[in-house]
Amino acid sequence: MIVRSFSDIENTDRHVKAASGTWESKRIVLAREKVGFSLHETTMYAGTETSMWYANHIEAVLCVEGEAELTNDETGEKHWITPGTMYLLNGHEHHTMRPKTDFRCVCVFNPPVTGREEHDEHGVYPLLTEEG
Repeated sequence: MIVRSFSDIENTDRHVKAASGTWESKRIVLAREKVGFSLHETTMYAGTETSMWYANHIEAVLCVEGEAELTNDETGEKHWITPGTMYLLNGHEHHTMRPKTDFRCVCVFNPPVTGREEHDEHGVYPLLTEEG
């Protein structure tokens, strides 16, 4: 059994801050736990824009605080995401988030991320694995 709080991982290697300054993420479950998924709390900052494409992962996102516009960059379709709203990137969609307010969400990735990933120029996380 693992019991861990977000306060336990603040300012550790599990607390990842984007080089762009647009978001930060606390990765409470990672690939090293070997449970088949990773679990994160991510905050995206008001007035920013982040384009992403998880070509190697499926991501489910549940908004718990704030408001943001989600755009499917492939279709142009826009969705307003508010607390209690979930979106699932089950088709590896290119997407852009534009938070109106600070936007806090809980994210699940499959396959799990290691915590070392960085978005490349296309917004993609590489598929990294844990040794052993």
